[in-house]
Amino acid sequence: MDLIAVARIAVRALARNKMRSSLTMLGIIIGVGAVIAMVGVGQGAQQQVQQQIAAMGSNILFVGSGTVTRGGTHMGWGATKTLIYADMLAILRECPAVKAAAPGSNTSTQVVYGNDNWAARINGTEPQYFDIRNWPFREGTSFTQQDVEMAANVAVIGESVRKNLFAATDPLGQTIRIKSLPFKVVGVLAQKGTSAAMGDDQDDVVLVPITTLQKKITGQDWLRWIMVSASSRQASYAAQEQIKSLLRDRHRIRVGQDDDFMVRNLADMADLADQAGSVMTMLLASIASVSLIVGGIGIMNIMLVSVTERTREIGIRMAIGATERNVQSQFLTEAVVLSLIGGAIGIVFGMGASYLITNTLGWVVLGPVHTIAGPR
Repeated sequence: MDLIAVARIAVRALARNKMRSSLTMLGIIIGVGAVIAMVGVGQGAQQQVQQQIAAMGSNILFVGSGTVTRGGTHMGWGATKTLIYADMLAILRECPAVKAAAPGSNTSTQVVYGNDNWAARINGTEPQYFDIRNWPFREGTSFTQQDVEMAANVAVIGESVRKNLFAATDPLGQTIRIKSLPFKVVGVLAQKGTSAAMGDDQDDVVLVPITTLQKKITGQDWLRWIMVSASSRQASYAAQEQIKSLLRDRHRIRVGQDDDFMVRNLADMADLADQAGSVMTMLLASIASVSLIVGGIGIMNIMLVSVTERTREIGIRMAIGATERNVQSQFLTEAVVLSLIGGAIGIVFGMGASYLITNTLGWVVLGPVHTIAGPR
């Protein structure tokens, strides 16, 4: 008996008990659909975190001022004043894996425009900062290196600051006040969203020349951070070691002493986030797979019941020449047909559930083509 004939007989046998066959397939439908939807949710969340990390910039290392202990009190990160502009120049000059670097310092204060005011983070930096962060402009341009040299009162604002201060007004060319000092708005940054690393709003920021911040706002001559871009992701690990070695030498830190700075590599954060996302995806898929296993057990039970009910049919077939193998093939084919039909319907159900989750809850769910193939 050929396979096509066996499959035709199996379909007819299943069609005789439509309700039982439908209920048996339901377990497979729910199981397959749940696995597809849950894997899609897990991979979607993983992809979203990776995109948020990538939005911070490419191949970035964050060099920050470190911690210090005074009188037995641990002051926390950012307490040291040893990170200076000359360190950034040395990093560019002596670290071959480094492509670009931008100095930075920051404070928080009220920003005023007309009768409106908004508490925002004020970052002082240089023009190359925007290239390192891969941060495009919504309108306008960056301040220039000449503005940095002249400590000019010019500012670039983030999207959150624009919304809260200007609403429908075009901010370009307008004057805002920071600590009673007037600043001309020369650019508005494109929206970045929430930082995956810190969880803060990246768009709630005003950027000014580093010299302006140091001389006119904070009065500090040291840096709180240096944003570094490596030549590639793989080179970022070499750059990290080069920077650590260079700064320890420049800051005269002896062997065994703690660093008075910190160097964070976003590639490490991306790897950790990817591992956490993979674990979450596998966990969701494992939970959803329970229903798929239950569906498979349901098919097995129905096949056992079917064998018991059809003993007369089996006897007649064996009497006219069917072998034990033919009978086994018949029931196995019926189980496979149930699984295939249930699986096909389950795929459609899973796709529908994925789109429903996206549209109702707003969660990012990876496309059905990726999730049907399984976790990466």
